[in-house]
Amino acid sequence: MSLIWQCARFELDLSRPHVMGILNVTPDSFSDGGQHASAQAAIAKAHQMIKDGADIIDIGGESTRPNAPQVSACVELARIMPVLEALRDCGKPISIDTQKPYVMQRVLEAGASIINDVSGFNSAVAIDAVADSNCGLCIMHMQGTPQTMQDAPAYADVTREVGDFLNQQIARMRTAGIALNRMCLDPGIGFGKTLAHNVQLLQQLAQLPNRPILIGVSRKRMIGDLTGKAVDNRAAGSVAAALFALNHGAQIVRVHDVAQTVDAIKVWRALAGQP
Repeated sequence: MSLIWQCARFELDLSRPHVMGILNVTPDSFSDGGQHASAQAAIAKAHQMIKDGADIIDIGGESTRPNAPQVSACVELARIMPVLEALRDCGKPISIDTQKPYVMQRVLEAGASIINDVSGFNSAVAIDAVADSNCGLCIMHMQGTPQTMQDAPAYADVTREVGDFLNQQIARMRTAGIALNRMCLDPGIGFGKTLAHNVQLLQQLAQLPNRPILIGVSRKRMIGDLTGKAVDNRAAGSVAAALFALNHGAQIVRVHDVAQTVDAIKVWRALAGQP
């Protein structure tokens, strides 16, 4: 049976893995900050990712790296909107990575298909901002905020606690009338977690709530800790982590290195006898 993720006018069939390409239009993101800060550069990068096989483009106008400074909604929209307007008819769903309800409303009006909220829609205002649309929703777990999340993350059982939060948010959104088929879940690798927490979550993805799972581990500190490589030399480790996640229950991987990830998935699926 196919698993469909409803994302506005797109119905994504998650019976095969999907690749979400990361497009940061920020000057200070941890891996590619400043590389796509101009709208022209960002649009060109998006088209290249689509050519490389990306199924979704995820645009971020505010860095969520540890200790990143917050920006206003106006600044965030000024970065996002020209890129969104240029890409909304590209044939792929456009996701917007934002925590701000006002930004959510504006980008949905402008044609975004997915809202990816690192705070997991953990406010009534955020839920209200997306309730009446038909967009896809990525509900992520984060302990603390980007400014505090890596200070001293602690859990009694990280998988159980992350799962409890995600179940709570699913229930809140269902109460607001949001259809279950609009939701996917992200355990938030690196967002208020130690290396050990991240490893446990990836190993135990099957214990999370039974909804589509998105994993974003590309080039993160976890990959650096495991390989000893600098952020600009973590593609191979990131691809390995993406394949592990897909093999343990994820349906979507959020990546910087689209071409390498797509090739690896093709080979893995062919060897596994998957169509």
